[in-house]
Formats: sequence, structure tokens, C-alpha cells
Amino acid sequence: MTVLGIHHVQVACPPGTEDLLRHFYGVVCGMPEIAKPPVLAARGGVWFAVGEQELHCGVEDGFAAARKAHPCFGVDDVSGLAAAIAGAGGEVRWNHEVPGAQRFHTDDPVGNRIEFQQVRAPKLDFTV
Repeated sequence: MTVLGIHHVQVACPPGTEDLLRHFYGVVCGMPEIAKPPVLAARGGVWFAVGEQELHCGVEDGFAAARKAHPCFGVDDVSGLAAAIAGAGGEVRWNHEVPGAQRFHTDDPVGNRIEFQQVRAPKLDFTV
């Protein structure tokens, strides 16, 4: 048996916040929404594509935002995304603690901590 990777990450959200999350993750961050299977759609929440992985926002009664635990998303233009989030009224907290990493933290509309980090293109080796 081998673990092959991460299929999805789930963050919690309070009931009725799907449209706020659609705007933040879908419009501001550019993550396409994924249709939930009907049996799961009845529970509320919303899913997004993140490259080949997924982000699931699941409704939780007694919701409490994650203030420390967080997903980190790799992006191709971290400065551009930071500007989009700030332009939408979000707080951008740059973090320079990891040498060589361009990254920032923000909070989604329901208060969950989220990190975005610049992904560099892989170095290609054309030697034979």
C-alpha cells in the first residue's frame, strides 16, 4: 500500500455562507467550483478545484474558524493574488520566515486561516 497524494482538503464553514465562499475562492482566487454529488449537496457547503486536488468547504454546526491549522495553496503569481485579495477587502499578511519562499496568510470570509505560496517552474535539464 502506498499513499499517492492528497485528493482534497476540507475547511469548515457555518451554514448559509456558500455564496461568500464562492466569491472568495471562486471569483477572487480563481478556483473553479465543482458540483457536489446530490446526496452531499443537500448538506450544504461548496467544493472547488485546486489543480488536480480539491478544496471542500463543509458546513459545520457550532462552527469555529481554524486560526492556526490551514491549507497552503501554490500559485503562479502570489503578488497578483495578494493584490486581488487586498482589493476585495481581505487582509494580506506576508510571511518571510521560510528562506526563499514568497508567501502570505489571509483569512477566508468565515475566518479560516489560508496560506498562498509562489510556485516556481521546475528547472528543466536538457542535457543528454
